[in-house]
Amino acid sequence: MYAHRISEAGWKVNACDRDDLYESLREEYADNERINIVPNGHFVSRASDYILYSVEAASIDKVVSTYGPSTKLGAIVGGQTSCKAPEIAAFEKYLPEDVEIVSCHSLHGPKVDPEGQPLRHQESLAKVEQILSCFRSIPVHLSASEHDHITADTQAVTHAAFLSMGKAWHATKQFPWENSRYVGGVENVKINITLRIYSQKWHVYAGLAIMNPYAQEQIRQYAQSVTELFKLMLAGDHAQLTERVKKAGAFVFGGHQWAEIRLQDDLLDRFSLGTKAETPLPNNHLSLFAMVDCWFQLGIVPYDHMICSTPLFRLWLGVTEYLFRKPALLDEALRTAVDDNSFRSEDFEFTFAARTWSECVTFGAFDHYQDRFESTQKFFEPRFEDATRVGNDMIKCILATSTK
Repeated sequence: MYAHRISEAGWKVNACDRDDLYESLREEYADNERINIVPNGHFVSRASDYILYSVEAASIDKVVSTYGPSTKLGAIVGGQTSCKAPEIAAFEKYLPEDVEIVSCHSLHGPKVDPEGQPLRHQESLAKVEQILSCFRSIPVHLSASEHDHITADTQAVTHAAFLSMGKAWHATKQFPWENSRYVGGVENVKINITLRIYSQKWHVYAGLAIMNPYAQEQIRQYAQSVTELFKLMLAGDHAQLTERVKKAGAFVFGGHQWAEIRLQDDLLDRFSLGTKAETPLPNNHLSLFAMVDCWFQLGIVPYDHMICSTPLFRLWLGVTEYLFRKPALLDEALRTAVDDNSFRSEDFEFTFAARTWSECVTFGAFDHYQDRFESTQKFFEPRFEDATRVGNDMIKCILATSTK
């Protein structure tokens, strides 16, 4: 996406990928005079005034150590990793002293229109802003540490929730869109975003979670919130569950008043992979309760990070707001959590999944993370095409509506 957008704005782009992709990329871009495909990063580094590393966080040290010493005199170097600590460390370790470091991070995937999306910079630099202005994104200036902290508060925990949902459905051998209790309203958002995440590369999420120095605490707290709330559900302690959930909700949503809820029933119901039941079945929404409890326990007010938020985070915040700002729906979910055992099997698997993802992150277990991710990815793979199409339409429509 970067090569296309920047070249379309009139810039000459030198680009490379893995050695085995060189010939196919040359053929693909043979008719594009502004994109010059070269064999490897040495050619990019020696010829370019602005060099952007777009590799996963776990590989950034190795890649920069290989190609960094070839950097052109006086060049500007940046990275597109979602975790800046290892990226900046690699730049400072391997790059020549006569270059400048200006990193960025587009807070959306390659299939999302970058217009209006946040774009982060380590420091202000006119040339980089001029080059990246073709995205028509919103630049937000942050230090590397601030970037990683906000990313952990938003993306890392959001991904953990959806990864856990997918694992729970996989463990119970369910395609949720085939079960009427998972179709309609908030459930549509849960399903579409879960499938959207599992249709991507595993290292995108592993690197953000494992390499980010702030992410472990947030993901561990989410798993702890899930576990403690699930125990209250099993104990049938409606009073304590209600007190804890509503206290967390007051902290997160109490200081924000809007004329109306930004996500409405008719909007949420439009984006479904299945058929909605005539009479919607109640859900205890453990994943949403735990998210708000996690924010409360960590002292995070998610609205403080809206300028640096991803489309998925805004959707996730939107559905939690939808639940917590509807008293009748919230009370129904709390009663269901204690009195209705219909979801107990899924709730158990969800709790187990949240704790296991947290352990993967805590121990830096990339291999285990990959195995867990790809096994569930394979389970859901037959519906990725439909989910991507519906999910793209959903994100575009909901974000357009919520920003009006």
